[in-house]
Amino acid sequence: MEPPPQTSRVSVLLPFKFGAAFTYASATPLPLGAVVRVPLGRRTVAGVVWDEPPDPAIATKPVASVYDVPPYPADLRQFIDWVAAYTLAPKGDVLALSLKEPLLAPLKRAGKTIAFTPADAHHPGPTLSPAQAAASAALRARVSARNFSVTLLDGVTGSGKTETYLEAVAEALRLNKQILILLPEIALSVQAVARIGARFGAKPAAWHSDLTPAQRRETLHAVAEGRADIVVGARSALFLPFADLGLIVVDEEHESAFKQEDGVIYHARDMAVVRAKLCAAPLILVSATPSLETVENAAQGRYHRLDLPTRHGGALMPQVEAIDLRAHPPARGRFLSPLIVSAIADTLARGEQAMLFLNRRGYAPLTLCRACGHRLSCPHCAAWLVEHKASPRLSCHHCGHTVRRPSHCPSCDAENSFVPIGPGVERIAEEIAEDFPDHPPLIMASDLISGPQQAESAAARISRREVNLIIGTQMVAKGWHFPHLTLVGVVDADLGLSGGDLRAGEHTVQMLHQVAGRAGRAENPGRVLLQSFDPTHPVIQALISGNLPHFLAQESALRRPGHWPPFGRLAALIISSEKEREADDIARTLARTAPQGPGITVLGPAPAPIALLRGRFRRRLLLKTPREVAVQPLLRAWVTHLALPRGARLDIDIDPVSFM
Repeated sequence: MEPPPQTSRVSVLLPFKFGAAFTYASATPLPLGAVVRVPLGRRTVAGVVWDEPPDPAIATKPVASVYDVPPYPADLRQFIDWVAAYTLAPKGDVLALSLKEPLLAPLKRAGKTIAFTPADAHHPGPTLSPAQAAASAALRARVSARNFSVTLLDGVTGSGKTETYLEAVAEALRLNKQILILLPEIALSVQAVARIGARFGAKPAAWHSDLTPAQRRETLHAVAEGRADIVVGARSALFLPFADLGLIVVDEEHESAFKQEDGVIYHARDMAVVRAKLCAAPLILVSATPSLETVENAAQGRYHRLDLPTRHGGALMPQVEAIDLRAHPPARGRFLSPLIVSAIADTLARGEQAMLFLNRRGYAPLTLCRACGHRLSCPHCAAWLVEHKASPRLSCHHCGHTVRRPSHCPSCDAENSFVPIGPGVERIAEEIAEDFPDHPPLIMASDLISGPQQAESAAARISRREVNLIIGTQMVAKGWHFPHLTLVGVVDADLGLSGGDLRAGEHTVQMLHQVAGRAGRAENPGRVLLQSFDPTHPVIQALISGNLPHFLAQESALRRPGHWPPFGRLAALIISSEKEREADDIARTLARTAPQGPGITVLGPAPAPIALLRGRFRRRLLLKTPREVAVQPLLRAWVTHLALPRGARLDIDIDPVSFM
């Protein structure tokens, strides 16, 4: 009788809500990082052989098969472990950000596939200014050193930051390294891919949610096999299995869109620092309005800093002015000051383009009954329904609930009594079309432009001067280059300055400065008009003066004494339940067992600003500590013994950006 075949035990991490790997048997030795199929209950699932000691005692099931893909590299496995420990997320949930079973299918080599042409590191680039050349030389040196470093590339809008950091990309290509360029919005990806393709003679790979499964599968294999040398992607691209990652660039590093708010809650900018360190690769953070966290890290010497203080080619920064709406109010029933309307008329008469910015989608943010004052709200969220006139419909921008406008008020039964209150971009477009009927406006908002191809098509129409009036939300605030756009009007510059958000002023300055930067990129000077009810507000004054470092210094002075970020650490605990009383009870239980100690403060519990979201009642607690205190051990000890009723949920947000 032949002896039974010898087997080895391996630990396999599965992309589900598991905190550790499972032990399986393998008839042949498997390398760490191998992607395998294993039984789980009555099904077989994909997993990765992980760096955990297998359990030598338990009964095991055998590995079913091994995928024909390169093993997960050590740096990616370490990165997944680190993200899980930092965010307090189950390790399997973090793996799920990287491991998508449908993308592991074999490529159809004989069919139509994406050809990833190698980028040409020696392809000639544009002539750099002396400031750009000095900055690019410093960046190339850091790439050549093949060591971990973080550099802030801080340059005003139009200073040529992209061409500067692309010189570092060229250096990484010369060293046969892969490069990851992270963007905050997928709408920018088509433009970025085209620009990088022109620079290096080959289109880079793209990675974002708008790609088809086949495109994602092709890209995943090419990245793992080292055939894709440059990847331009959204935050999830951080979890791709790069064969030899040698440079990471985070463009618009200040953008809050880099924060993943659902599932595994993480900030891609901060996690990029970790990924670069584990790869021993340099990281470049790029912004015209860097975050206070990044500015402070540079001030403390943790990050290098390079500055591009002037626009490329001698172009001037736009002139920024405030329009006091108390002195120059719009006409009754309108939302644009006569001063902005007059400036638009002058701009169009010169054959130039104008843009109006309002970070509010739809036609009106509120619809109410003029008979009784009843406001139409979402039944699932603590939010008003937003009217979209073109559809026509009323929608919740949090959960997607949609209804048609009722003919009768549900409160008083008055007929045809509902009126829109306040403006969205559609209402501004309607108003501006009345004033300039020969110049139909183009609206750029995410509910009308759904993906990067549509965004690029809209931008192309602007560049070809097929439209001269643009009305947009934050989609137009960054990355676009419109040579003939000379006037930017901000409809409500005060929007976002209320509500008690710690970062309200910082985020408003960043967004409006980016919007202002769209004006006057070429030889024609730009002008920016800010409609405000309080032109003396520090944010408005910072935009007028252009002295953002002074504003950030003021913000630092306000936050430092109370140990608010970046001078302290925050963690938010969000309890949610379909039962309001249950959410309150859990929150009170957490409050009673809150950690205590020097410098430790727990705020709450209190209803979240959006206290009802998607049918779930939400309560928040906020843990604040000095910077030198690690919040993760405190949180683990705090919540370990919390017994959650079925259907209730606790989400932990380390380093929260939004307080909604």
